[in-house]
Amino acid sequence: MRQTIPLIPWLLVLASCSSPPKPPTVDESQKRPVNSQMAVELHVCKNDLQNTRLMATESGRVAETTAATLANLAARQQILTAMQGAPGQQPKANSVFTVRFDFGSTRVVIPTDIAATLVEDAKASPLVMLRGRTDGTSDAPAESRIARDRAAAVRDYLVAAGVDPARIRATYQPAGDHVADNASAGGRGLNRRVEIELYRALPVAMSTTAVALP
Repeated sequence: MRQTIPLIPWLLVLASCSSPPKPPTVDESQKRPVNSQMAVELHVCKNDLQNTRLMATESGRVAETTAATLANLAARQQILTAMQGAPGQQPKANSVFTVRFDFGSTRVVIPTDIAATLVEDAKASPLVMLRGRTDGTSDAPAESRIARDRAAAVRDYLVAAGVDPARIRATYQPAGDHVADNASAGGRGLNRRVEIELYRALPVAMSTTAVALP
């Protein structure tokens, strides 16, 4: 009698090896759509917000620059309007009066008729510029002192006559800037002077090489 070999367990093992594996499972609770409509709109919204902030910053800078430019133009227009005076009239040139001095003197002597016009015009001028000069040929301390004292004497004269001292500026120069031949006595007499320039309007910028009075 043949011995029966139990084949059923082996068949079960072979059957289990030949069956295909189960597919992997996915946790649906962790799944997020990559290109969902909401995600796209959120990304676009962030970009728009950033662009808006950049535009606002740039607009602020442009506004500041524009405001400064407008202020500068308004100031220039105001100056030009003051210089033009009444409509249809050309602005008048500055007036210059000259006071002569004796040798070594700081005494102010102005004829009465000229003095009246000078004082009236000086009171109406926004700026009165005084320039003290001598007949000196070198920058010596004595020449500097007399040039300064002559300009100061004319300033005191104008203030005493009622001119606003805040409108007066005085400079002096000890040598040079001669208006006549300094080799002759007559020329030296013309060079010993104080020039009084009456401005019709305040200058936009003013510079001078002469020394300002303290």
